[in-house]
Amino acid sequence: MKIDITIPLSVGEVARRSGVTIATVHHYEAKGLIQGWRSEGNQRRYHREVLRKISVIKIAQRAGIPLATIKDALDDLPTGKPLNAKDWAQLSTRWRDMLNERIHSLTQLRDELESCIGCGCLSMTNCPLRNPGDQLSLVGEGAVLLNTYHAK
Repeated sequence: MKIDITIPLSVGEVARRSGVTIATVHHYEAKGLIQGWRSEGNQRRYHREVLRKISVIKIAQRAGIPLATIKDALDDLPTGKPLNAKDWAQLSTRWRDMLNERIHSLTQLRDELESCIGCGCLSMTNCPLRNPGDQLSLVGEGAVLLNTYHAK
């Protein structure tokens, strides 16, 4: 039996086929990540290309990419056709630097956790972030050294 790929999918079918909840499909649509329309019977319908788009969204979310960033990237792709390998290469390249920076920051944080809990803590003589006499209150607000230290 051959499937007619021109027949649109219901919200339930999209949810089932993509492995997300119906609420998630509605959420993605409300955020402008996917598009659907209402049938004559006032039911939500979606082109099958939405399944691949939801897969990309799920992968990006798993990597910790915010929905707003995902939307910006998807908005730059051509509409009306399924995502292909070239589109994925464009998306993944766009996100690579951001992910590499996040990996670097997390690795640095992990490696520093043994000697510093980052707060003025148990290692005042060894901590590169210490602030004797609260001298940094004159420099700015917040964790001035922490932000400077992690920016390196």
